[in-house]
Amino acid sequence: MSNSPPPIGDPAPAARPPAALPAGGPAGLPAGGPPGLPASLPPGLPASLPPGLPASLPASLPADLPASLPTGLPAGLPAVSVIMPAYRAAATLASSVASVQAQTFGDWELILVDDASPDDTGALAAALASGDARIRLLTLAQNGGAARARNAAIAQARGRHIAFLDADDLWLPDKLARQLAFMAQTGAALSYTGFWVEKAGVRRAVRIPAAVTRAQLLRGNVIGCLTAMYDAGALGRVMMPDLRMNEDYGLWLRILARVPAAQGLQENLAVHRRQSGSLTDGTLRRLRATWRLYREVEQLPRLTALRCLAAHVMNRLRSRA
Repeated sequence: MSNSPPPIGDPAPAARPPAALPAGGPAGLPAGGPPGLPASLPPGLPASLPPGLPASLPASLPADLPASLPTGLPAGLPAVSVIMPAYRAAATLASSVASVQAQTFGDWELILVDDASPDDTGALAAALASGDARIRLLTLAQNGGAARARNAAIAQARGRHIAFLDADDLWLPDKLARQLAFMAQTGAALSYTGFWVEKAGVRRAVRIPAAVTRAQLLRGNVIGCLTAMYDAGALGRVMMPDLRMNEDYGLWLRILARVPAAQGLQENLAVHRRQSGSLTDGTLRRLRATWRLYREVEQLPRLTALRCLAAHVMNRLRSRA
């Protein structure tokens, strides 16, 4: 369920070779790994979750939900919480979940959120969760959109790191291992990677910058939601603004108001499967959503918002040239 456009970047004819990262630690993580990560993967996962975890959530979150929840996550919890909203995703959900299960780094939990899908998404999600103790299912009574679904999952997340994958996208097997090692190496509180865009069976690579500041990101989103990961141990569990589109873009801007820059791992570690009729289609709709984000969420002055929007459009045109 892709709800905001893939990041702006220049298409490349082929994937870049992986950059060398320090060896050691589990699944290629540097010795010791990021703060809070275990020295080795657990030999077995619990057969059941702790009591008291809800199987369903209300249709909407409280209006006064804070922008972030407290830091200082207790030890002994998953290293990564993967957030996956799902709506009308019966055709793609199983393969997206399988790409998480295929990760070479196994200390994760996957929180599936059925956003009141009218198709078989909920039943499929329940079946997937019943077959893997690392998968938790939250069910919303009414459709609220990707931001509310993701925020519901973030509020329940137990991992030190928060990562995102939509129910129609894919991760490459080394995605978590490589990105966690990169974050440990750079000290990044927010990171992202390169990825592939796939449409009608054709893939193109998207190049990303090595780092991006908030001022730079206001001129165009370069962070793909399917590649992003942030350190909740350092930042707390930061929520997305309640928007129907560009909610992920708003989250990156919210985090970058607190840290100097996001760091980019220049390897293609995910696949964005662009579907015809998805929310990432429709240029005018995207532009309106970006304008709303600038004015209503970021509260930019009109002239500043116009300049940022113009830069956003120019970057898109250059990326397609």
